[in-house]
Amino acid sequence: MASSDPDPLLRLRQSIAAKEAPITTTSPDPSSEATDNLATATHLRFNDPPTSYSLDTPTRFLSSDKPVDLRSIWFAWQKKDVAIPDYIASAQSLNEELAVKDGASKVQNLVFVERLDLITWLEGASEESEYIKGLESDASATRSAQVASGAAGGVSTVPSGAAGTRGGRTTDPRLQEIYNGERRMGDRNSVLRGIKPTDFSHVRKLAESFLSRSRPSKSLPTQPTLVSNPGKPPIAQKPSHSSRRPDPIILLSPSASSLLRLSNIKSFLSDGIYTPPTTSTTAANILHISRLLPSIDAHRPLRFILVDTPEQFKPDYWGRVVAVFTTGQMWQFKGYKWQDPRELFKETLGVYVGWRGEDVPASVKGWGRGVLSVGVEKWNPGMGGGAQGRWRDREVVEGVWGRVEEWMRGKGWGKDGVGR
Repeated sequence: MASSDPDPLLRLRQSIAAKEAPITTTSPDPSSEATDNLATATHLRFNDPPTSYSLDTPTRFLSSDKPVDLRSIWFAWQKKDVAIPDYIASAQSLNEELAVKDGASKVQNLVFVERLDLITWLEGASEESEYIKGLESDASATRSAQVASGAAGGVSTVPSGAAGTRGGRTTDPRLQEIYNGERRMGDRNSVLRGIKPTDFSHVRKLAESFLSRSRPSKSLPTQPTLVSNPGKPPIAQKPSHSSRRPDPIILLSPSASSLLRLSNIKSFLSDGIYTPPTTSTTAANILHISRLLPSIDAHRPLRFILVDTPEQFKPDYWGRVVAVFTTGQMWQFKGYKWQDPRELFKETLGVYVGWRGEDVPASVKGWGRGVLSVGVEKWNPGMGGGAQGRWRDREVVEGVWGRVEEWMRGKGWGKDGVGR
């Protein structure tokens, strides 16, 4: 059946979390066959409960303050692991097919930051997105706007252009002049919100961190405070942070001579096994790795973002960079916030990975103690790529993670982020 539900974006996120991906169909009829071709598909069907949404349905995700349709959202999720050039080429190819079909539908090409934010929200790694409009209805704000404008409710006023009568009687001209100068009034909501409905949910979340300081914990019974030292003030509890913990970022070298690239860094840092990088053009341009760092958070693994270029960085992203893998080539730092390596490796940890037994480049040595230099065994195809033949790699990887954890702890990283 066709759906009257207001939010297909939330249904998509729930289905991904339940590992029950929806299917694309050519009609809203539940008996219609599924199709993998987005150019011929017209609806996105979910199973529990059975619901179909038109692929042209606008969603709460905004790009340039305009809603993005469901077809573009589903296309971006399907292409979440492909590189940016392949994503753009696929979108152009699909738009050409759609133009031949009806010319009305079109897939919107999301920029890198929007696409990254959407994928992070859909897979459940983030509870909030700056590009997604709030789901809560703002009926009270609309009502207040009507009150403030005099369209409904509120305090009755005399219009400034009204005739000089009041209650069927002639009004004194001087009193009528006072009535004409009256200001329209509403209730306290209209005073706070004005005549335009406004979403103040972000204010409530910001205030929560301050209000929690004065509220006792609900999970513990109220007990009298024991003061062991009357001259020493009690220690205040740390406020809870409603915003999610920011993900630390690791930058890789895009050089073709680098031993570690996006194609093999995950097996190295996650599995402790080095394999040669591949030259595939379809490799992902962003990766995520989870790692438990006990001295920072002993219960929740930290989620690291791995990229090989800062081209799409926002200014605040540089405060989250915790390591930079380098080959010793100066051109790598073009476009960085700190282009001088000596200054860069005072702000973040540098990591050089070379072959065991070979000399570290003089340029790397000259950058000081801020760069960790390690070596891995040369790749030998006859040894195989399993853990049995690369057992020393694990030792190198643990040393790298140890230095990353030590550096993050020294920079004030805590279980809720930097300085928390």
